[in-house]
Amino acid sequence: MSEEIKVQESAEAAENATQDLSDVVAYKKGDTVKGKIVKIEDNQAIVDIGYKYDGVIPLKELSNVNLDNAADAVEIGQELELKILTLDDNKEKLVLSKRAVDSEQSWSDLQTKLEQGTVIEAQVKEVVKGGLVVDVGLRGFVPASMVERHFVEDFSDYKGRTLRLKVKELDREKNKVVLSQKDVLDEEFEANKKQVMSSLQVGQQLDGTVQRLTQFGAFVDIGGIDGLVHISEMAWHHVQQPSEVVKEGDKVKVQVLKVDPENDRISLSIRATQPGPWEQAAGKFQAGEIVTGTVKRLVSFGAFVEVAPGVEGLVHISQIAHRHIGTPHEVLKEGQEVNVKVLDFNPAEKRVSLSIKETEEAPEAPAKPERRSDRGGSRGGGHNEPIPPRESLNMTLGERFGDKLSKFK
Repeated sequence: MSEEIKVQESAEAAENATQDLSDVVAYKKGDTVKGKIVKIEDNQAIVDIGYKYDGVIPLKELSNVNLDNAADAVEIGQELELKILTLDDNKEKLVLSKRAVDSEQSWSDLQTKLEQGTVIEAQVKEVVKGGLVVDVGLRGFVPASMVERHFVEDFSDYKGRTLRLKVKELDREKNKVVLSQKDVLDEEFEANKKQVMSSLQVGQQLDGTVQRLTQFGAFVDIGGIDGLVHISEMAWHHVQQPSEVVKEGDKVKVQVLKVDPENDRISLSIRATQPGPWEQAAGKFQAGEIVTGTVKRLVSFGAFVEVAPGVEGLVHISQIAHRHIGTPHEVLKEGQEVNVKVLDFNPAEKRVSLSIKETEEAPEAPAKPERRSDRGGSRGGGHNEPIPPRESLNMTLGERFGDKLSKFK
């Protein structure tokens, strides 16, 4: 190759190099650029921004939340908007940040969402003391009290979940972003409650789930809202504790007794969906039958005896004992078991007439005293006359002979 050709090739190479350098965009620290992820390593991502050499995004600059691996934030081929943190051509060092750009955009976006009450979705990145950390372009915090409508004891299984959130508080100076899922759930609950309550009708029967028990009854979920089954409406028999009848999680059928939208109250009944004690007892008792019952109440005119759960009949005071008694308390006490005879059973009118004395043999009547006769001889015509009772001896002559003496007046 001649010297002339070599000189010509060198000139062309120099010209091409000069042309390539002129095509390279001049960047400086703080510039915002666009790039594409070309490689992902554990602690960084390699990105092509169209510069002389590739840049790197350190793990801590990929997100506002803590990451274990760069692959948790980006993927190969993904196009990003990035901020130049360091540019050193001598060392061919180009450090970029995704976090810085996300933060700038997120503050503005979140402020708009706070003002408009917009619902956003974000994934839980960390479970920390007092709540959850989510990625909303910034490090967002959801306090434990704002995660659910109910109390949550353990949040360990919330990592990775996607929550629906509302912005509660923004403080750029303190880099503070507080969000709430509870606000979203509360609004949905209220909307659903109004819809359900408007559709309820007294007497309507529904399927429900027991949510919680109290001393005075049970709260039952009937489609996203709770109604109260008072303890008196849990069963036809007397209930001392709601746990005697149901437990949390039980599926039950209930009947709507009352709907009070103004006070957000729904009254329900379990027992109204079940056959009543008189319906269940129909056909079980016949007149003349002797059964065992329990004395429930004593009143001045008799005793009420329960012969079946919820079925009480009256033993009139005249049917308690063969002898005369002034009050049922002389013979009976509440809680006592007794045998009773069914005198009349009328389930339609919820009436049972009972007798205790007819289950017992009547005592023998005492012997009558013999009358004494006059053994002292005859009076007048010699006829014997019985001696009158002592009380009759005290009668006056007027009382004894009043009719006979009246003709001499």
